Amino acid sequence: MPLQMNREVFITCAVTGSGSTQDRSPHVPRSPKDIADSAIAAAKAGAAVVHCHVRDPETGAPSRKLDYYREVTDRIRDAEVDVVLNLTAGMGGDMIFGPTEHPLPLQAGTDMIGAAERVEHVKQCLPEICTLDCGTMNFAEADYVMTNTPGMLQAMGRMMTHLGVKPEIEAFDTGHLWYAKQLVKDGILDSPALVQLCMGVPWGAPDDLNTFMAMVNNVPDDWTFSAFSLGRSQMPYVAAAVLAGGNVRVGLEDNLMLDKGVLATNAQLVERSVNIIENLGARVIGPEEVRKKLGLTKRAPGSA
Repeated sequence: MPLQMNREVFITCAVTGSGSTQDRSPHVPRSPKDIADSAIAAAKAGAAVVHCHVRDPETGAPSRKLDYYREVTDRIRDAEVDVVLNLTAGMGGDMIFGPTEHPLPLQAGTDMIGAAERVEHVKQCLPEICTLDCGTMNFAEADYVMTNTPGMLQAMGRMMTHLGVKPEIEAFDTGHLWYAKQLVKDGILDSPALVQLCMGVPWGAPDDLNTFMAMVNNVPDDWTFSAFSLGRSQMPYVAAAVLAGGNVRVGLEDNLMLDKGVLATNAQLVERSVNIIENLGARVIGPEEVRKKLGLTKRAPGSA
């Protein structure tokens, strides 16, 4: 495993996520305006890509409302700073089972919809990138399963490819990478692909370095990858990803803290990651270079 450091690094900021973090920090944005403002601040701090979910402005609960996505998209595109827009397509595959002796019927919180509905906001907003969670897994809570069947992934992948939006394959374990390569082999996703290695998410791949390098070594040489981990491991993974030849992701979706006892903003997390990358001797690249590298199509404000 030779050291093959990436010298030209782009930063993705995962702005808000869909986890139950909205009441744990005042910096977790809720409204479309707050999400867009936080994304724009992250871009000014050095993020070339902003990865956006939307939330209910009153409760902070995760949402799939098209109007929220449209407002976030328009506000970011209208901003004075350029940035690559990456929208989640992970919502709509949530299964909450009942007690172990009576798992059915499915419980409150279940959100299972069809492929077209899961991609509708991508069709309406036409970001440069959208995510494709490339597998099913037990996800932290006792009875919650994140569900992405092969058939669902094939259907969603075809739609994304047809729309000209580049999927960011989110791989939470080695089997997810295995299936992502099959989607490319089957012609559903274009090659070279873009992949995000999601480390330390219970109960996917743990974030020890042996597992991380097993993931890295399963990424085809001509693909582009980024990586992240959660909480206190977020900043160490900035360095690990660059040293392994990849790009980085930081943001409040994955970590709320700047230092022990100090709550972070997205811009502060990006600024710290810029410092780490540059102190390693690499250069942080901007959105135009990312578009050229990944073959992305930028849409003008109001064009979707």
